[in-house]
Amino acid sequence: MGDYIKNLRARIGTMPIIMCGASIIVENEKGEILLQLRADSNCWGHPGGAVEINEVVEDAARRELFEETGIVADALELFDVFSGKELYHIYPHGDEVSNVDIVYICRKYSGRAKADFAESCDVRFFPLDGLPSNLSPPTVPVIRKYVESRGVQWTKT
Repeated sequence: MGDYIKNLRARIGTMPIIMCGASIIVENEKGEILLQLRADSNCWGHPGGAVEINEVVEDAARRELFEETGIVADALELFDVFSGKELYHIYPHGDEVSNVDIVYICRKYSGRAKADFAESCDVRFFPLDGLPSNLSPPTVPVIRKYVESRGVQWTKT
């Protein structure tokens, strides 16, 4: 969590805030996507996080990807912007957020995926028809739309 959110939370506690996030769906040459097992919830999701004050969204997405997985995004393509009730989330420690998630696709990258063991316990690539059942709730609409955009039937709830 960046300084902006920490300072905000120090003032308002866990009450709901609107949070602008930047995320990346990394796709490998086999068409699999990179997911991280979140340390806070033990759920899988695509890498991403909060945009800091005055930070360019693409830079935030690249930063979060590198911090959480060790992967460097060489090229980004805007996928979509997600918001609304499906992205409302209460973190295990009680913080409430209404996420606005700006999501990119990355097919050109370097580095080897590895967990940071602070925010993620594991990172690995999954085939679109073999995603884990315990997806992090606010990532479900994003991953569902991505899977369907690739012509694969969504089978998760």
